[in-house]
Amino acid sequence: MVDVVVLLDFLASLFGTRVRIALAEKGIKYEFKEEELLNKSALLLKMNPIHKKFPVLIHNGKPVCESLIIVQYIDEIWNDKSSLLPFDPYQRAYARFWADFIDNKVRFDSRKIWTTKGGEQELATKEFIEKLKILEGQLGDHPYFGGERFGFVDLSLISFHSWFYTHEILGNFKIEAECPKIIAWAKRCLQKEFIANTLPDPKKVYEHAMKMRRLRYGVE
Repeated sequence: MVDVVVLLDFLASLFGTRVRIALAEKGIKYEFKEEELLNKSALLLKMNPIHKKFPVLIHNGKPVCESLIIVQYIDEIWNDKSSLLPFDPYQRAYARFWADFIDNKVRFDSRKIWTTKGGEQELATKEFIEKLKILEGQLGDHPYFGGERFGFVDLSLISFHSWFYTHEILGNFKIEAECPKIIAWAKRCLQKEFIANTLPDPKKVYEHAMKMRRLRYGVE
């Protein structure tokens, strides 16, 4: 049976980017259906009626939701290619912990940088840098968070790279000056063709962020 894979997504979505990177690394062919942030399709609402959010991976007609869950699903289903999660149970738990840290800590501050202004934005920028420094400590002197190989934690974080340009402009700082190891790590990741060809253009992400900043969050 030939797998039928459909991805409901939006190109600037850092969550969807994770899924597209995982699919690219595994060499999985899929149909991309682009969603609109403010006008979600009937198919999306049917496939993800609880959260009504993308990305949604539809595999042989069955939906899988939430980016990190989708990535783990991809890793388990297409397990003959480029494992993203380590085999050792402790190392798998470690990877999941830091991916959760990225989703629940880094993402929170990242979002507030481009959806707020003034003191709230300044605080979010400071805390965003602090979270990246914590991740630098976990990276240490290894090329990737999993050691010598690109893995689950790397995939969870590299999707933010296209948003770094937006963070720097709105937060008025340079990530490389504050967190040089993170930028060195990102450059290593970008040497991989499946990542470089998947990440959205940072300037287009910035245009999207500024549009949403005005329309959705009422921030000028």
